[in-house]
Amino acid sequence: MPSDQNGQWEMVSNENFEDILKALDIDYATRKIAVHLKQTKMIVQNGDKFETKTLSTFRNYEVNFTVGEEFEEYTKGLDNRTVKTLVTWDGDKLVCIQKGEKENRGWKQWVEGDLLHLDITALDKVCRQVFKKKQ
Repeated sequence: MPSDQNGQWEMVSNENFEDILKALDIDYATRKIAVHLKQTKMIVQNGDKFETKTLSTFRNYEVNFTVGEEFEEYTKGLDNRTVKTLVTWDGDKLVCIQKGEKENRGWKQWVEGDLLHLDITALDKVCRQVFKKKQ
């Protein structure tokens, strides 16, 4: 059964983020800034419809999607690429596949208690982020 991911989530850990940024060809200066940021995720979920915002003091990113419907995503402010994105449920985990010029690109996101887990992949790299739900 799909999990409820609604809420505001504050980052508590961010492992191997720089490896993902390198895999996406993000420049050195931006990588050095990005790895020190504490991100906040804002998620509004209505069934299979998601409105998501990732906020930081450096850059913000917003993406809205419906689970099971492929869409074209422009990763503005990230690596500025256009990818074909498909998000599906795998049990209580959201699984995203992003098809474009980088292989094995995507993410998995799930909730355990008051923690939101996000594993981001690109090429052979994996970043593990954990967010705590803000009360």
